Amino acid sequence: MKILDKYILRSFIYTFLTVFVILFLIFILQTVWLFIGELAGKDLDLLLIVKFLLFKMPSLVPMVLPLSVVLASIMTFGNFAENYEFAAMKSAGVSLRRAMAGLSVFIVMLSLASFLFANNVIPFAEYKFVNFRRNIAQLKPAMAIAEGQFSEIGNYNIKVEKKSGENGNHLSQVTIHKKSDRSGANTVVIKSRTGELVSNKKSNVLKLILRDGYYYEDIIPKKYEDRKRMPFAKSSFKQYVINIDLSKLNNTNVNEEKIANTNTMLTVGELAYTLDSLKQSRTKETLSFADNIYLRSGVPSLNANATTGGPGKMPADVLAPLPRLTKSEILKVAHNNVSGTLFSIESSELEQVGDIKNINSHYIALYDKFVIAFSCFLMFFIGAPLGAIIRKGGLGLPIVFAVMIFIIFHFANTFGKKLAQEDGIPPFLGTWLSTIILLPLAITLTYRANNDRQVSIDFDWLLVPIRKIFGVKRARLAPSERMVKLDAIRVDVDDEYRELEGHSSHVLTEMVYDAAKFNYSDATRIKALKILAGRGITQDDLLSQGKLFNQEYEDLQETIDSYQLDAKVTLTLYVVLLILAAVVQNNLKLFWLIIPFFVVLIGFYIGLYKSHLRYSEIQKTINVESSLPMWAFFFIGTPFYFILFITQRKALKKALEQSNI
Repeated sequence: MKILDKYILRSFIYTFLTVFVILFLIFILQTVWLFIGELAGKDLDLLLIVKFLLFKMPSLVPMVLPLSVVLASIMTFGNFAENYEFAAMKSAGVSLRRAMAGLSVFIVMLSLASFLFANNVIPFAEYKFVNFRRNIAQLKPAMAIAEGQFSEIGNYNIKVEKKSGENGNHLSQVTIHKKSDRSGANTVVIKSRTGELVSNKKSNVLKLILRDGYYYEDIIPKKYEDRKRMPFAKSSFKQYVINIDLSKLNNTNVNEEKIANTNTMLTVGELAYTLDSLKQSRTKETLSFADNIYLRSGVPSLNANATTGGPGKMPADVLAPLPRLTKSEILKVAHNNVSGTLFSIESSELEQVGDIKNINSHYIALYDKFVIAFSCFLMFFIGAPLGAIIRKGGLGLPIVFAVMIFIIFHFANTFGKKLAQEDGIPPFLGTWLSTIILLPLAITLTYRANNDRQVSIDFDWLLVPIRKIFGVKRARLAPSERMVKLDAIRVDVDDEYRELEGHSSHVLTEMVYDAAKFNYSDATRIKALKILAGRGITQDDLLSQGKLFNQEYEDLQETIDSYQLDAKVTLTLYVVLLILAAVVQNNLKLFWLIIPFFVVLIGFYIGLYKSHLRYSEIQKTINVESSLPMWAFFFIGTPFYFILFITQRKALKKALEQSNI
């Protein structure tokens, strides 16, 4: 391996590992947030929580790895281009293709490693995680009573409106459903105004003390005629005590593993075997159901009667010789048979839909292992040439493109899988949809970068139509074009004019200079210019002294206007994005909306990037330290841009009030 290949590989691996660790920590925090309800308040020791996160971590790799590869590629090759290292390579006869060759070998090895990881480690971790999560849910049932919903503890389903007290042991508006030991049905309902949980660490009994309530119990007599006279029993109580035995529930073994039948727990070989079994089973069930319906229809008996034992030809109306009463009975039986057959077909159809979804889910799990591997390869050939084209390193512009590409990849991947699971498109197409969308981009970028052809990354065409709704930015005039032709303007000598004549030339000059800042009208400014001209101070003199207008203030105001316009456009695109996402998610038949969704998504990220640039420029002008770096702005702005929009506007208003400009 040559020194250059080692240098490129070392730079990429260092950036890749740094980005991967940071993103992995972010996704772990997101996992903690998602499962906080299952971890908090259950008196779990640190070891159990660590095991919970360790079993969940491998499933995060398919999300973190593609984003890490594309971001590391853009940053690495962007740094090379920004620091003119690519120019030095090209002068030595090393093309971009040659620079990417050594790193491509590493990416291929990374893709193979990711496939092995997805095929072996992730299924094992998923198997452990699902069983461990189930066991944790049963480990601390005394803490499992949540407000506003039914919580199952043993044979009781308990719902409370509010919990209070230091340990949440005081309950109000308690509703309890007790399951029957024999039938398992809810035959007892208990309601009380208040309640209290009393437990002892040395005891396996949870005591629930209820006060001021009613007890209802369904009573089913043995004789059917007695059921109408005795539907249920009802009684009231001042205090009622329920003792719940937790000995069996508290003996939950967190290492016990009973669930082992989900598609995410299977390897490629196991999925192929399972799919073959599922398809054969579905074929047998379909044929068996078809044979049963055929036999129930009576057609085989009619055919046998017509060809063997009966008359050689079936009459046109088989019911004609029969009496009317017999005809009516036969038609009723036939109608019932048809209704029963239709009901059986509808029930079988629901089962068939469930079987198809199950088979599609297994296909998706199978193809997804290959998609994970190919995504590393794909993201590298998007990020590396893109970094060479934009010539920017660091966490500024690269993270804009990295997040935008990853969002497109992740949304298309999620949408395609969901649509495929519902049998809207083939599972192969649904799983590979994200790579099919991004593959042309990878080919185009790689081709243009290798041929030293720049790619236009200006997406103003997406923002201009929306900007026109909020207003168009005025064109800036040259300094000479902003001079007023005083000879062609008649000025009345009024009270304001006489007041201005009483000011010194210095004061009048400052009024002309800061007319925009202090909101002086054009008429007032022209009067001041007239008086100054009468005193021998012309506009050319003011222009040469830099006093004709406050260029710094006007530049700042123009930047503020541009920021506000870009922020409004971005907010509009953000709202449209949420609407499109909700519509597509709730109605998969409108999958064609994915195209405008991606267009709006790109426009949103471009608007997000431009508004942040304007905001940073304003902060720099008024000497205010930047509040958020670009990468943090994007991570916060993607899910919470509405909050960010309001916060920035308030912070900008406060900063401008404190500024001297």
